[in-house]
Amino acid sequence: MPDVTRIPTAPLLAAGLVGGFALAQQTGVRPLGGAAMLGANVMAARQWYAVGGAPLVAGLSAAYWTAMGVSHPLATKVGTWPSVLGVTAVSAGAAWLLADRRTG
Repeated sequence: MPDVTRIPTAPLLAAGLVGGFALAQQTGVRPLGGAAMLGANVMAARQWYAVGGAPLVAGLSAAYWTAMGVSHPLATKVGTWPSVLGVTAVSAGAAWLLADRRTG
């Protein structure tokens, strides 16, 4: 079994946001999308804690969930998928910058 604690968190968050959105959109069950996002966040949080402790976990988790929230009003301006992809890039970029590159 692969060691999931070695997966970079930036692509993990991207999979959580994009995959969660796609899952909710395809099934019409929004909580399924939230569950996918939560799973990605939980996996990433373990790694963030090892790198920067509770402050890093809190900050990156807040950024991740805020990105999901921002995607809704942004979608009315730029479209659904561009919004999801844009906030995903910002969230994943923050994870790489603040955590992943430090574990190198």
